[in-house]
Amino acid sequence: MSRSSKTGQFVSPKTAKASPKTTTTERVGRGTSNAQPVNRSAITGKFLSNAYAKRHPDTTIRQWV
Repeated sequence: MSRSSKTGQFVSPKTAKASPKTTTTERVGRGTSNAQPVNRSAITGKFLSNAYAKRHPDTTIRQWV
């Protein structure tokens, strides 16, 4: 599944391919406890600090792992 980092909405694979800097592809389903929130870059996939995520909301996503 692909998700927009701007809206948090799921988007089509075509949209994700057209906008790689503002979308992220993730696995949805079993295997996570969803107990801890983390911030990730939609561009690199790396974990980010809360301060960085607040300064760059259009290119970061917050997810529970």
